[in-house]
Amino acid sequence: MLSNEHRSLVKATVPLLETGGEALTRHFYKMMLSEYPQVRPLFNQAHQASGDQPRALANGVLMYARHIDELEQLGPLVAKIVNKHAALQILPEHYPIVGTCLLRAIREVLGEEIATQAVIDAWAAAYGQLAEILIGAEESVYQQNAAQHGGWRGARRFRVARKQVESEEITSFYFQPVDGGALLDYQPGQYIGLRLELDGEELRRTYSLSDAPNGREYRISVKREPEGKVSNYLHDALQVGDEIDLFPPAGDFVLREGDKPLALITAGVGITPALAMLKPALASGREVHFIHCARHGGVHAFREWVEAQAEAHPQLKHYVCYSEPRDQDDAHAQGFLSREQLADWLPEDRDLEAYFLGPKPFMAQVKRHLCELGVPEQQSHYEFFGPASALEA
Repeated sequence: MLSNEHRSLVKATVPLLETGGEALTRHFYKMMLSEYPQVRPLFNQAHQASGDQPRALANGVLMYARHIDELEQLGPLVAKIVNKHAALQILPEHYPIVGTCLLRAIREVLGEEIATQAVIDAWAAAYGQLAEILIGAEESVYQQNAAQHGGWRGARRFRVARKQVESEEITSFYFQPVDGGALLDYQPGQYIGLRLELDGEELRRTYSLSDAPNGREYRISVKREPEGKVSNYLHDALQVGDEIDLFPPAGDFVLREGDKPLALITAGVGITPALAMLKPALASGREVHFIHCARHGGVHAFREWVEAQAEAHPQLKHYVCYSEPRDQDDAHAQGFLSREQLADWLPEDRDLEAYFLGPKPFMAQVKRHLCELGVPEQQSHYEFFGPASALEA
């Protein structure tokens, strides 16, 4: 039970988390992943190495401590965490491991003079409350997925029905259920979790669904990352006919219904959820401005398909920007996407819905541009590939 004294002690640690939270979470992850190998599949080691995962956790812990008296303020953050946990199938038995390591990290990093037994007891109660909230929300998602037509709980076996090279870096994979049963529908923009075993090690990853739901198959389009263990396996080893475990679709970065003009602004493999959004948007008759940025034409996936949609749907405007164009490339603009260029490509009336996704610097720039161009902040939507974190614009 979280008492008023507990809340006061947790809030008192906010200044320490603001300055040392990342060091604390780095220690936490190092301890947990070395002592509890059963949770390693749930974490992408590349995100550990880059520092993204510790930063994301530090931000989450800090936000929780700041809003311990008003947890409703954490709604959007909790929704993102729950969706990512559901896509990776985080279960109740994982939470005590996290709690044990978090409390140890607090004591070992802050020291016993600061992290007194009273402070540890307060954080134990606070973590217990948060775990209860997340476990309940995740269980609701699992039950909902299992109850829907074509739904399931946990892992389901799928077969690679088709593999299609889309660019020099991106390849699409089409998955159909091995059991031949119905397929759970999803919202455009959501992602799906994969579970596979490589060299005796279980690994889990999430990838955006890159096509609108069709009731027959799921499609993901994966960029080969130079040091990506899973992406390189998918590109080089996974073949048509091979089987893999998938978890049900999840994610809250989804296309919202409405009749306002729609701007889909992407860079690189960030195009994938926008492709899933484009089909239903066009079917509804909405005006769509599809803006994609890439280094050059060789790595630009799905250009021909989007251009074909533009020819068939006059309300679709398609623009391309290449930062490192080759001699044979044809683009509407070169260099990085500027505010002036974006202003030319958006409708004059800024009362629109904008969705953008790509590398963090690109997203920070687009977020700033949209704000300066007068697009309402609540109508500017984005999500990260990888751990959720704040965009510093």
